[in-house]
Amino acid sequence: MRIGELAERAGTTTRTLRYYESRGLLQARRAENGYRTYDEGDLRMVRQIRTLQDFGFDLEETRPFVDCLRAGHPAGDSCPASLAVYRRKLGELDTLIGQLQSVRTEVGAQLARAELEASAEVPGGPEPRCELNREDEGR
Repeated sequence: MRIGELAERAGTTTRTLRYYESRGLLQARRAENGYRTYDEGDLRMVRQIRTLQDFGFDLEETRPFVDCLRAGHPAGDSCPASLAVYRRKLGELDTLIGQLQSVRTEVGAQLARAELEASAEVPGGPEPRCELNREDEGR
């Protein structure tokens, strides 16, 4: 198949495929007329790359999966190097989840504090002015 068909079937652009080729992730063969040609194995590689990128893997992290497919394995994640990338990515995700949980706890505490302060009445004090309340501008 030619580059346009590969791009369409893989759900990407010809520009992206040329970029993958420049990075050594995709290897085009050339027909006699000079057009790039690809096969079903190339489609499988591009789909593997796209899936991993959708999961948050950067392009370089996809290389072991592509190499695994290129070596003839039926799946890009059946090689030790691919499994190592999965493990590393899971560790990164666990760290990010922990950080997000911590931030969520802090935001929840700030919200609770702000709601408590907003509901407290200050006898004889002025009503707080909300900067977002346009009705107060004419006063």
